[in-house]
Formats: sequence, C-alpha cells, structure tokens
Amino acid sequence: MVGTQARDGGRGPGRPREERVTGAALNAVIELVAEQGIRAVTMDAVAARAGVSKPAMYRRWSSKQALVIAAAESRIGPLSVPDLGDLRAELREVLTARLASYRMPGTDRLLAELIGAAAAEPGERGAYVAYTDRIMSETRSILERGIARGEVRPEIDVRSAATLVAAPMIYRLLAERELPDGHLVDDLVDFVVRAVSRTS
Repeated sequence: MVGTQARDGGRGPGRPREERVTGAALNAVIELVAEQGIRAVTMDAVAARAGVSKPAMYRRWSSKQALVIAAAESRIGPLSVPDLGDLRAELREVLTARLASYRMPGTDRLLAELIGAAAAEPGERGAYVAYTDRIMSETRSILERGIARGEVRPEIDVRSAATLVAAPMIYRLLAERELPDGHLVDDLVDFVVRAVSRTS
C-alpha cells in the first residue's frame, strides 16, 4: 500500500494532513480494485473507505480516471536510476524495483483492471497510455545511455527494447498467474543484454 492509513480527521495542518488525505484515498482505490474491480471505484466509495470528504478528493483528482491512474502510479510509478556506467546493472535496478511492486498484494488485479480500462478507452491514445509512457521512461533512458556508452547497438529501436524489458514480468503475473521472482529478473537482464548488446 501507499502512504499512510491515517484518515482525513487526523490532526496537524498543512502538508502532513494533505499527505494523509492523499495516501488514504489512494490506498482505498487499491483496496477496492483488489476486492471488487475497477467498477467499484467511485468518488463516493473511495471517500467512504478512506474516511475523507468528496470535496477534498475533487481538489486532488478531477475524475475517476485521474484517481485510478494516481493510485496505480503510487504503486507502480516512474523510477530514477543513476548512471551506473553499466547497462546490466541499470536494467537490474529497474526490474528489481518493479519486482517488489508486482509482488505486493493486489497489484495483479490492479494491473489487470488498468489494462482493461485502457483497452476500453476511446481513441488511440489517452491518459492510460500517458501513464505507461511515464513508467517506461527510465528504461528508455537507460537504453539511450547504453547507446551513448557504446554498449547498445545504435540501430536498436529503443521503444521496442523497453517493451521487451517490461512485458515479461507482467505476463508472468497476469497471464501465467504466478508471482515473478528474482530468477526471472536474472533471466530477463541476461536476455535483454544479449539482444541489444554490440557484442551479442
């Protein structure tokens, strides 16, 4: 879960209280999705579960979609990996961080429902795709650094390679119905490095 379980009625003005309200609401979204699916997420239901007011929620999120994406991003959000000078080490940082999130209770249902909501969204691209772009951005940056260092072949399609990094763990979790583990991380790092390396 994210943030704190403290409710809207907690003491203390300013930012600590704001963080408590935000954390309680996002936790409530994740709980509702895990228990009942994304259709159970309404502003009323989240406010009741979190113990916060609807006006407080609407000040933060203008719609159910924005709220659901914020909850997803609190569990699986953008990463920042420093330049370690080594493609393998940086990919391992990303996948290890994702592994921790994917193994948390409720993440499987959250991801499945989010993918379903994205598929049902009208138009070719939208807020759900923008969220995916954000969480993939660090992997793309790592691959671009690898190209600049001469580790990665310059003709590699960075977007395709980033998808290759991200997709297998989600498939293991959702399609194969099995928690990904450290062994899968090791294999993925090895497979991706072999696939994109100048020396492969």
